Amino acid sequence: MSDLYPLGLRVRGRLVVVVGGGPVAARRVRGLLDVGARVRVVAPALAGDLAELAAADAVEHRAREYAPGDLDGAWLVHTATGVPAVDAAVADDAEGLRTFCVVAADAAAASAWIPASATLAEEQVVVAVHAGRDPRRAVRLRDGIAAALEAGELPLRRVRPRGADGPGATPAHPGRVALVGGGPGAPGLVTGRGRRLLASADVVVVDRLGPRSLLGTLSDDVEVIDVGKTAGNHPVPQERINELLVEHALAGRDVVRLKGGDPYVFGRGGEELAVCRAAGIDVEVVPGVTSAVSVPAAVGIPVTHRGVAGGFSVLTAHEAVAHVPGGADHTLVLLMGVTRLARTAEALVAAGRPASTPVAVVEDGYGPRQRATFGTLADIAGRAADAGVQPPAVTVVGDVVRLAPGWAAHTADDRSVSTS
Repeated sequence: MSDLYPLGLRVRGRLVVVVGGGPVAARRVRGLLDVGARVRVVAPALAGDLAELAAADAVEHRAREYAPGDLDGAWLVHTATGVPAVDAAVADDAEGLRTFCVVAADAAAASAWIPASATLAEEQVVVAVHAGRDPRRAVRLRDGIAAALEAGELPLRRVRPRGADGPGATPAHPGRVALVGGGPGAPGLVTGRGRRLLASADVVVVDRLGPRSLLGTLSDDVEVIDVGKTAGNHPVPQERINELLVEHALAGRDVVRLKGGDPYVFGRGGEELAVCRAAGIDVEVVPGVTSAVSVPAAVGIPVTHRGVAGGFSVLTAHEAVAHVPGGADHTLVLLMGVTRLARTAEALVAAGRPASTPVAVVEDGYGPRQRATFGTLADIAGRAADAGVQPPAVTVVGDVVRLAPGWAAHTADDRSVSTS
């Protein structure tokens, strides 16, 4: 390895000669065609799709044994005949022509080695790994690095920014905007795609309920814009958030809008997407694990369960909950409803749901103060007030609440109070 100089070759439009027509040669030909090389294959017969490529004139085929002169004009040679004497002759001829040669069966006889490689075309990143004469080790290392890049565990952000050549100049191309659903706040519940986009972002516009711990993984020069909202306090209005996404993208920056839950579940993602598209900006939406399903699950409540509930509705307590279909066998999930809990419970009872319908209010799902408060439509508002329930919280109404492990403890406590 001490005499190996890693190098990327730009072979588009340049001649590469492959000697041999078997499976190894076929793999190399496919890779060369993918990057635009002109390929000449020298072999008496071709296996598999090599024959199809030759028939389609995608490669030049010299249908005979290798002969001197076959390497003329080549920038690179790859020999994989499986016959040591032929491979050696090809390597000798290439050396005489001062053309680098890969010898598939004998790395020591080659003047060039092919690394194990992976390409992230979207990010314009190519990973190439050499591991001496141990190709399987190189493949394992390559796969590990590629997986870490895909998961956003390695820094993908551009150091040379996208766009203009000089200060103040108009960028040649706008940046991209990604609306990333961050789930209920736990960093492990963000998708791999979301993590990868976050790792390559120049600007992150973040909500209060997004997985904010991931911000600590960003480079110091990534601009983080906090637009978090609390109940009754919207320091950055939605119109300004829309403007920020467009302004930074038009300046050539890649922007991640990091949201809690899912962008399309009361996340105003549709509005942000429409504004960006109207400005000619490429937008990607990355779904997130919605709190409407994940937060109940955190305390053991399934929103549907065979024989208990066959459907569910997700609303905010700002909406007309009285019009939700079904009874206790149709689960109702309420987001952003703590301050209106008493009025919501009264409206549901007035609309025909039994006052004995089970209810759970789950605070800070997956967070450090996660807690579930149980009751019924008749008493949940008082129980939540006594417990000091605080947002963020998700309220679940329906018989599925009885499936939570905490429900049994709740009913046991009630019995002990009633008999004391």
